[in-house]
This record gives sequence, structure tokens and C-alpha cells, in this order.
Amino acid sequence: MSEPCHGKTGPVSASGSVSGEGQGRNQRDVPRFVLGCEDDEQDMGQMETGMKNKMYREEDMKDDEDESPSERQIVVGICAMMKKSKSKPMTQILERLCKFDYINVVIFPEEVILEEPVEKWPLCDCLISFHSKGFPLDKAVDYAKLRNPLLINDLNMQYFIQDRREVYRILREEGIDLPRYAVLNRDPDNPEECNLVEGEDHVEVNGEVFPKPFVEKPVCAEDHNVYIYYPTSAGGGSQRLFRKIGSRSSVYSPESSVRKTGSYIYEEFMPTDGTDVKVYTVGIDYAHAEARKSPALDGKVERDSEGKEIRYPVMLTSMEKLVARKVCLAFKQTVCGFDLLRANGHSFVCDVNGFSFVKNSMKYYDDCAKVLGNMVMRELAPQFHIPWSIPMEAEDIPIVPTTSGTMMELRCVIAIIRHGDRTPKQKMKMEVRHPLFFELFDKYGGYKSGKLKLKKPKQLQEVLDIARLLLVELGQHNDCEIEEKKSKLEQLKTVLEMYGHFSGINRKVQLTYLRNGQPKASSEEEDSKKDGPSLLLVLKWGGELTPAGRVQAEELGRAFRCMYPGGQGDYAGFPGCGLLRLHSTYRHDLKIYASDEGRVQMTAAAFAKGLLALEGELTPILVQMVKSANMNGLLDSDSDSLTDCQQKVKARLHEIMQKDQEFTEDDYQKLAPTGSPSLVNSMKVIQNPVKTCDKVYALIQSLTSQIRKRLEDPKSADLQLYHSETLELMLQRWSKLERDFRMKNGRYDISKIPDIYDCIKYDSQHNASLGLEDTLELFRLSRALADIVIPQEYGISKAEKLDIAQAYCVPLMKKIQLDLQRTHEDESVNKLHPLYSRGVMSPGRHVRTRLYFTSESHVHSLLSIFRYGGLLNEEKDWQWKQAMDYLSAVTELNYMTQIVIMLYEDNDKDPSSEERFHVELHFSPGVKGCEDEENIPLGFGFRPASSENQDKKPNQGSLEDLSQDQPDQALPVSEPINIQRRSPMIRNRKTGSMEARSALASSAPPPSGCPVAPPTCGTTSAPTTSSTENHLCPPAVCRARLACLSCSLCRQ
Repeated sequence: MSEPCHGKTGPVSASGSVSGEGQGRNQRDVPRFVLGCEDDEQDMGQMETGMKNKMYREEDMKDDEDESPSERQIVVGICAMMKKSKSKPMTQILERLCKFDYINVVIFPEEVILEEPVEKWPLCDCLISFHSKGFPLDKAVDYAKLRNPLLINDLNMQYFIQDRREVYRILREEGIDLPRYAVLNRDPDNPEECNLVEGEDHVEVNGEVFPKPFVEKPVCAEDHNVYIYYPTSAGGGSQRLFRKIGSRSSVYSPESSVRKTGSYIYEEFMPTDGTDVKVYTVGIDYAHAEARKSPALDGKVERDSEGKEIRYPVMLTSMEKLVARKVCLAFKQTVCGFDLLRANGHSFVCDVNGFSFVKNSMKYYDDCAKVLGNMVMRELAPQFHIPWSIPMEAEDIPIVPTTSGTMMELRCVIAIIRHGDRTPKQKMKMEVRHPLFFELFDKYGGYKSGKLKLKKPKQLQEVLDIARLLLVELGQHNDCEIEEKKSKLEQLKTVLEMYGHFSGINRKVQLTYLRNGQPKASSEEEDSKKDGPSLLLVLKWGGELTPAGRVQAEELGRAFRCMYPGGQGDYAGFPGCGLLRLHSTYRHDLKIYASDEGRVQMTAAAFAKGLLALEGELTPILVQMVKSANMNGLLDSDSDSLTDCQQKVKARLHEIMQKDQEFTEDDYQKLAPTGSPSLVNSMKVIQNPVKTCDKVYALIQSLTSQIRKRLEDPKSADLQLYHSETLELMLQRWSKLERDFRMKNGRYDISKIPDIYDCIKYDSQHNASLGLEDTLELFRLSRALADIVIPQEYGISKAEKLDIAQAYCVPLMKKIQLDLQRTHEDESVNKLHPLYSRGVMSPGRHVRTRLYFTSESHVHSLLSIFRYGGLLNEEKDWQWKQAMDYLSAVTELNYMTQIVIMLYEDNDKDPSSEERFHVELHFSPGVKGCEDEENIPLGFGFRPASSENQDKKPNQGSLEDLSQDQPDQALPVSEPINIQRRSPMIRNRKTGSMEARSALASSAPPPSGCPVAPPTCGTTSAPTTSSTENHLCPPAVCRARLACLSCSLCRQ
């Protein structure tokens, strides 16, 4: 091997090497390649003259054959457009290629390529030539036929690479996994004559149906205008990708219809968690992979300080290396780039780009030049009698993942989070018997399971059409045999007509087949019971995530970053940026799951937006980052199908709450056998449940009366309430509660108490500007009732709580256990390549994050399993008892309630040692209002002293004495948040802590520029919020540690 090149160039000699003061191997300090366009006009003039005088003639090459083996040089020609041949990667690689003793490089000038016939092009033994915009590929093919050089990249195959249809055909023939796709070929003269049928949430291409989200790609590979279409359930519209312009690579558009001209490939959208992988091959045995943020996520291009798009090298699995080999061989492209989509545990090729180099990787430049040089020498050295032997080292760099050497390394974060602030959930039930409803039930396969859920716009439109038709018939024929109640049909019609458009995320209709009709009429149904089969129609609406709920989720996402270790480099000293650093460098395995409820999915998307500092609309984030987890009851539950235990519990609860007397000691034992302080305090507030229900009913009547008077006032006729609600809609929901709460027999329907509390909490926060009287009293009493009814619906005794919790949570608990166990095993995730990573201090560090967004039922159930499942013994473990006391004092699991499990590992300990793993549980009861300030339970600090050290001073960051806390103060914008926390590495105990994080600031966003208090970062100053309609307080400074938990979770 020769000495390094020094960046000088010279004119090409007759022998094809760079001329200098001499020739041969003894003067290797001058590089032997000529760039296509030099600033030195003299050199360029000499080159042009040389070209005109046919410096490269066949006889010259023939003369070279007479040279001694030591003098014969192999000429590598570079035939490409100047922009490509002068690019930084090409220049870097060619400089390294020149270090081979017997290799010279010549770059064909662009004007020669474009203007001269191929007979006048320079001669070469090996040709690197590739197509780009403006390149005459036909001439390059002719040149290759004329001179017959060794081709690094086949030229004829580059025609196929320019057509996505041919690319997909070749990939399919080679058995390489592709997304499911179909090709739509349009005749330009008759674009309307094509096999395309477009529906609202799907397209059908040549008989192949693609439900949204799907991808629409132009067949021409040079056209980068790729569109992704989203379903109406996620908000609709489309993401429009294009070749990068500045800091943008895509934009969101409300347009949902596909393009009507041109030929396209339609393919299934692959959920990649917002990451694309680009693979670069150099021969069949070498592949370099880099990950980047998907351009379809928010369209913002992440760039470094030099303006380059940020990418990070990742490791390929053995299966992906095989795919790289297949792509290289199938397209006959030694140097080849292609795109991988990693989705659902598999890897799919979605594009082949042809000749491509990695940018800004010195290690790649070294490897690429070495592989190409060895390849050229292996093929050509024997025929030119050049002494050369195959190097002993392998060309493919072995990949050995390393682990960080830290004493206690964060390995896994699992969070179960309730959705954000929502509109009140509302429900209407009616028994229907009209044949049109049975036809609809049969049309969508309801008889298979006896149940049918209708959420799609087309389905809801059909229900609305039936309701309209029946109402018209009722109006025309008062004696017609339509058994459906008119008032219910009118309500069905009104609700389905709300907002002027359908969206599956805010309304749905459920139909249940009743073989013998309704078994028992409720207070809101007709007393008479009809014979024969019927359908129970349940209309659900409301429950949408509010703008305030989106802010809550996004702010919590930002604050959640501080659960992770601090960043390095540009991120050092900034709280929460450790997570951004970890994620952006592809050392973060993140998956987000959500139930199929719209409010839950949008909460998950907003949280992801805050967590990962994304921009733009939630729809692209929802589609790409949030996985629907409505399988096997993981995060969803059929609330209408109660277990036997739940039915018994509700009946007993109903019986106790119907006593018109003050609670006795016996009642306290029956209703609160666990002695929970929150339950006992609520019972003391209520005293007599029936009398309290009487007060609540009277207050509801007063409220509906006040709303009616407002409606009669002309000034209030067009008054818009929060989230586009009207006074009329507000009256409807309160009037329905008034009708349903007090039954015809004079008793109260206890199951309506959560709905009453739901509505008054919503109006107190969002519609306080109406100035309605006695709302605070209604809020106080309904909350006291709800604090008993809601938690006790999930079991009164410990055994009942566990029984009901298992019905909800077993699939989720198994998944959590799997998440903890698989921290070391998962090979299908993006892992940073340790040999190619620049500026990353610990490339081996890898954190697994699983976020589960769900509803209140799963959070209650999961807490019951932790509390009563025998995890630890309260009598023997002081920390666990302290934690259980804290949980007992929490009255409500409000919006954004979080249960977080954090797994740490000490790599210095033996794998079988009890001290190898350390598990922490964290908890926050979610948002809180100003009324909570006095009664909020006090916590035990952030990672306080362990039970062995309880007599010592509290650990750094502990806030055990909250009585001395200063009032919350807003930090000036210029001041960073100072986080004091004890490192998780400094620990002498194998068990961890379970902490209660502060209640998150809900609803209103903080004032502009105010930082957000992180959820578990020790002592921080939290911002105060300005006075808003929500009457909600800023985050508390309290940090309440809940309990320690041994590593039994990850071992059982």
C-alpha cells in the first residue's frame, strides 16, 4: 500500500496515470485521479487539449501491456455528472482508492460526457458510472459496449431502477419482502379509464383493497411526490412527501382524495414508529445502515450544525444482511442504496435507489475504498500480471454490540397512562325491532358474535338514514307499526347530525342481538315488553379529547423526558434532553400502544409529540407512532359486559347507598373494609346517602332551570360554550341526567353518579364563565359520592378487587412481564453500530420504552393488582406500607394518571445475583384542581432513604417535609430549571422505590416561555399558570415516593 494522497491533481498522461515529475511506484505522493472541473485553468486546458489529441487511444492501452508488471496501472474511470463526481463522499473515497499501489483514477469531465462521442471518452479498465438527473445513460451503455471495462454497477439495470414498477417486480421475483402493493397504470389520453375505485376510507386497485392509511407512489422513481392518506378515524387528510427543501421534507394536507392523473403504486402503510432505515451496500458482503426520522412523521428535517440531515448508523440483523446481498445481486449494483421499513418484527424493502454513498462517515469511506479496491484488484490484477494477494481481513466488519460500563444502567421504562381531559361521555339505549336495523346488523356480520360496533362514517350514515326514514314515516302515519320510541329516534338523529360530519373518534353505535327481547326494562324504556327477537341499540357520543386534554398530554410528554438520564454534548445541562439524545441516536426502542377509543389514541399521539419534540398535526403522529392494542383485551374492555363478581359488587353497592339513614359502623365495615382514608373521608362528607342524593338531584334541577332561562334570553341564543358546545346541547345532557338519576320508583340510580360528577367537573372547569349558581356545591357532593362509587365498582373487599382486576388486566400484566424480560433479547430493534458512531459516548446503551394509554378501568385494576396481589408484605416492609398508605389517601385517579415501572441493571453484578436488577415503581394521580390543594396527600420525597437508613437524614432530593415548601414561582425564561436528583447509580440496595409524581398541570398551557415541572426529577421550581377558565393549579412541587419493589417482577 502507498502513502496517503495529499490532494494534488495533475493532467492525465498517455498511460492513464497522473503525470508529475516521474512515473512509477516510487513517487506515490501525488494522487492519480483528475477531477472533472478544476479551478486551475492551465491544467484544464492541458486536459482538453489532450482529449482533442486523443490522448487515450487504443494503441496507448496496447503499449501499456508491454510495460513491466510493476509499471502497469489499473485505470478506474468515473463517469457521472459533475455534481456527483465532485461530491464530498466521492472525493473522500477516491482519495483512499488511490492509496492502492496499482490503481489510478480518472474522472470523465462533464462536458466530455455530454458533448463528445463515446469514441473520444477516456479509456479505462474499470468503470464506475451511474445515472442521475441529466446523465446520458444511453451513451454510457454504448461506451461500455465499445470498451468492455469491468463494470462496478451494471448500466442496463439502471433503466429498471428508474421505474418503481420494475423495481418491485424484481424484488418480488427475488423473494424479497415488500409491502402489499398494486400498480395502477393510467393511459395519459384516457386517465379516467382505470381500475380504481375510491371509497371514503379505502381504495380498490385492480380488485385489491387498501384501507387507509395507504401510500401512493408515482411509478417514476425520479418523482419524489409520495402521498400517505390517513383514515377518517385518525383525522383524515394526507401527508405529502417531496425532495427535501430547506428543513422540510413533507407537509400535511386536509385533502383525502387520491390523485386522478398519472400512474401510481398503491401500497400498504407500514407502521415503523417514525423511523426509516437506509442501507448502503458495497458488494455482496458489505452493508452499512443508517436510521433517520421518517419524513412522513412531521416533515421537519433534523439537521446538524453543518446543515446536514442527522442520521445514525444502526446494526442490521442477519436476515437484513441477506436482503442486502439479494438486492445487490438482483440489480447488479455493487454500490447500491435501498430503503428498509422495520415494522411488526419484519423488514420490508420499499425503494431501491441505485448508486449511493453514505455521507459524513470517515469509517465508511475507509471501508468502501478498501472493498472497491480489493474488488478491482481481485478481478483485474491477474490479467495484467500484477502481483496481488487477497487480504486476510474480512471485508464485512464484524458487529459486536457493547454494553455501557455504568454501575446502574436504565434498561426499560414501562408506563400505563390514563387519557387526558375529555368531554362528558354520554349514552342512550333503545330497543329496536324495525327490519331495517336487522338488515344493517346482518350486513356487517353482527350474527357471528351477536354484537356489532359501528364507527365508520359510512356505517353511521346508514344508521342516520334509518332514523330519518322512520321519523318521516312516524310523521306521516301516526298509527303506523313503528315500535321505536319517537323521542329516542329524534335523539339518535340529533346526535348523529352533530358537528356536520362523522368521525369514528367521537361517536359510535353498538347493536346487540336479544333473542327474546329486552330482558328487563330500564327506567328510560317503555314498561311494556314485546315478544320476539330485538336489537339493543346503544348510542355513545362525547368522550372526545379536548384541546385542554391535548395540552395535558403534550406537556406530560415533555416532562416525561426527565425520567431518563441526562444528555451529553449539545444536550448537556438541559433537563429532559437525555431522552431526546437517546432517541435521536437510535438507542431508544420506543413503542406506544393505545386502546381503540379515539380520546385514548389522540392522547397517545399528543404525548408522543411532546416526548419526542415533534411538530405539526397529530394525525401523522397517531398513524405512525401509536399502535392500536385492541387485541385480547390488552387495553380495551367491554364495559357493557360485566363479570358476575362486578354485578354482585354493583348490586351490594347499590343496596348500601340506598339507605335513608346516616352511615353506621356496620356500613363503614361493609363499604370500606380496607379502611381506605379516602373512602372513610368521603363517607363522613356524605353521612346519609339518600339525603345527599336528594340534594344532588335538587341541584341538578336548579341547574337545568338556570340553563333554560339562559336559552330564553336572546343575548344567550348563540352563545358558544367550550369545545363548540351550545347551551341547547348542554341542557340536553343535564336533562338526561335529571331523568335518569331519579327512577320512577323514587329511588336513585347509583350508576349515574360517575356521569353526574363527570359533567359538573367538566362545566366547572370549562364553562365557569356562565356563572351558574351552586355548581361548586354540586361538584363537592357529587365528588364525594363518586369517590365511593367509582373505586368500589372495581371491588369492595380485597378478594373482589383482585377478581375484577384479573378480568381486566391479565393480558396487560403478561405483556408488562414480557417487556421486562425481553430487555436483552430483542434483536429486531434499531441498535446503534458501535464502530461507525461519531459523537456518541455510549453506543451500546439501549433503553426499551413501552407506553400503554388506556382508560380508567385498567388503571384502577392495575393498581389493585399491585396493592393486593401479594407483591410485598406491608407488615414486614416499612416502605411498602408507607406506599400503600399514600395510595389509600388518593381520592381520584384523574386524567393523565400514570403508573411507571423502571428497570435498572448493574452490569458489574453476576447475572444470577439478586443485586443485578433494580426495579422502581412510580405513580401520579394525574391532574388536579384548586380544590385539591388543601387535601392532596403528602408524599415521601424523591428516592428517599431506604428502610435500612430510615433513621438517617433524607436523601438528596427528598421532600418528606412538605410543610416548609415555598409557594410555586414562575422561573424567568432566561433561567434553566435546576434539577437536583440522586443518581440511580448511587445505590447500595437491590430494591428500588415507587414514587408518586406531582399532579400534572392540566387543561391550560403555561404562560409563554414557562418551563414545565418534570414528573420525577427531584426538587424543581414549577411555573404558576395565569388565571384561566379551568381554575386549575400548577404542578405541585411534592414528590411522593410510594414503595420499593424487588426484582421479582422480572424474574417471575
